[in-house]
Amino acid sequence: MVQPYLKDKMKKIVLTLIHLFIIQIVFSQKLTPGFDSDEYFELLKISSQQGDSIYNPDLPLPEKHSRIYRSPVMGLDNRWELWESEDSVGVISIRGTTTNQLSWVENFFCAMVPATGKIKLSDDFLFDYKLATDKDAAVHIGWLTAVGFLGRDILPKIDSLRSKGIEDFLIIGHSQGGSVATLLAAYLENLKSKGDLASSINFKTYSSAGPKPGNLYFAYDFEALTQNGWAFNVVNTADWVPEGPFSIQTTDDYNASNPFKLVDDGLKQLPFKQRIVLSRIYKNLETPPKKANKRYQKYLGKIIGNNIQEALPGFEMPELYNSNNYVRTGRQVILYANEEYFKIFPEKTDQIWNHHMFEAYFFLLNGTIVPMDKIKSN
Repeated sequence: MVQPYLKDKMKKIVLTLIHLFIIQIVFSQKLTPGFDSDEYFELLKISSQQGDSIYNPDLPLPEKHSRIYRSPVMGLDNRWELWESEDSVGVISIRGTTTNQLSWVENFFCAMVPATGKIKLSDDFLFDYKLATDKDAAVHIGWLTAVGFLGRDILPKIDSLRSKGIEDFLIIGHSQGGSVATLLAAYLENLKSKGDLASSINFKTYSSAGPKPGNLYFAYDFEALTQNGWAFNVVNTADWVPEGPFSIQTTDDYNASNPFKLVDDGLKQLPFKQRIVLSRIYKNLETPPKKANKRYQKYLGKIIGNNIQEALPGFEMPELYNSNNYVRTGRQVILYANEEYFKIFPEKTDQIWNHHMFEAYFFLLNGTIVPMDKIKSN
């Protein structure tokens, strides 16, 4: 029988070990939760070095990180870079939309698919993915395709850095890259949850100027997963890009318990004339969004999907999710375009990228801007 004093001694030893373990975790983790404007500013500099369609060689260079890898172009004109800081933090930088037609095909390939499933992306690549636990979560198929190709190249690099003791990673993407960054973060976090990626690895994500990547249930799932300050969606209020893709909400997009399911029974209780009139009114309100949803899936889903075989040999069109209720995802960080901003970045109908470029985000973040005469037009 263990004596009482031995029990107390063992208890103290266990508590001490737990305390030391917690201290080790706290001091070994270099990333901290919460939006950090300096951190985001540095990541914007890294993102601007990708050389995509809004690239400006006069933008400031990163000060704390060095590029150690640039991937080949893959998928639908996707590319990523790996950067490393002096204090051993890795940065995964996702390139945004380019001038290549395939890059735009990816953007307009915007029907939704379930956030968990399998897609045959090419003859030799069946992408088995999980981006959410919610069965009703759905995401943009074009940008999911990017996650598949990029993720296959990114995971070995994460393992390589981890073998050197690096387990903290920042994820950054601007424009298309911002939405892909969000989906990539969801994919990596779910790999951790399944045990396919070490739980000790930490990811912190900044989606910059990114369009909407999925539906409301994906947003709920991702924001719950990262709600303690590990994923941000940074938006310039004058920028039109984060307002896309088109969002179509129908009565099918609501939670299972909703009043629309009671409409038919409720109408039956009414006198005949009222029932006929109100039923017609309700159908006139309900039907157009559902028809628009079907057209959306046809033209921006099936037709595009059936015509990208040349770019992705062996690609097989998956079953679509019956929704296009796109919403903004991640903790919102609003860069508010005020009067001073519009003096430098005026509204011009012939300059649709004016508010989307890095220069605009740099200015709203901390007043830093490259002279306007050095900005390349798109």
